[in-house]
Amino acid sequence: MSEQSERKRVILSGIQPTGTFTLGNYIGAVRNWAKLQDEFDCLYMVADLHALTVRQDPAALRRHSREAAAMILASGVDPKRSILFVQSHVPAHTQLNWIFCCNAQFGELSRMTQFKDKSAKHPDNVNGGLFTYPALMAADILIYNAELVPVGQDQTQHLELARNIAQRFNNNYSPTFVMPEGYVTKEGAKIMSLADPTRKMSKSDTNANAFILLTDDRDTITRKFKRAVTDSEGEVRYDPAAKPGVSNLMAIYHIFTGKTMEEIQHEFEGQGYGAFKEAVGTAVADGLAPIQNEYNRILADKEYVDTVLKEGAESASRIANKMIQKVYRKVGLLQL
Repeated sequence: MSEQSERKRVILSGIQPTGTFTLGNYIGAVRNWAKLQDEFDCLYMVADLHALTVRQDPAALRRHSREAAAMILASGVDPKRSILFVQSHVPAHTQLNWIFCCNAQFGELSRMTQFKDKSAKHPDNVNGGLFTYPALMAADILIYNAELVPVGQDQTQHLELARNIAQRFNNNYSPTFVMPEGYVTKEGAKIMSLADPTRKMSKSDTNANAFILLTDDRDTITRKFKRAVTDSEGEVRYDPAAKPGVSNLMAIYHIFTGKTMEEIQHEFEGQGYGAFKEAVGTAVADGLAPIQNEYNRILADKEYVDTVLKEGAESASRIANKMIQKVYRKVGLLQL
């Protein structure tokens, strides 16, 4: 067998350290990261630079970055098998970002829906970083020649831009970058708000009952599920279009119990929503308990977390710096 066929494909994923992860972050992204380690060479990034497009409290951002790393470790990512690092610890990302800003078209960046959405949400801070951060996202991916990027529906546009930039650079300067592809997980990719099941679960929601935080205690978790919005039918049946609230709860229950939608429907036949919501809350609380215990244990060992991040940054930098040297040479920057 050739070395090429033995080599695992490279996958990169990142998450912003803007506070505690939600159940949506866990199910849609972080939960899958441990599983991907078996199949791929994984790089996992705490995307602190991306968080700066919205004004952050400096002390909180530093704290949240360490907490994010601890939660990723608690969720099963093994630093001996994957590279876990903080984005700002690898300066090559921002070096490649500038090259990409000069290779991305103004029109391309202005069409990004997230730029429009965040500009509307933060009209007092429509900054240049908010406009150009898809170029930084492209740098995050392409600097490691990541072949696969786990993407939600709201990130496909950014991946498409990364592909456009890679192709343009390859055409202008000779083949350099791998063309990344989206990697969509099979289940639970999008968890909706418990208060408004037509919207994605988000911790920026003004209604605290709309989301579950991974650090919520058992009573809080079960209480929030009891208050989850459903419908007036009283029938547990999977139909996302007609019954978005119930279907969202069924999807969550499926993730934590492994039961099929048919089995869930049969289990709660004729019981109404009270028993169903209680069962979902209990299943989630039970499922998160070992992760919460591990998170608290890891976070208490600051030296361990920082050592993992330091070693991760060194490993990531070894790969990224080689790419930067190659790119700088190709675009004509003088290197000594």
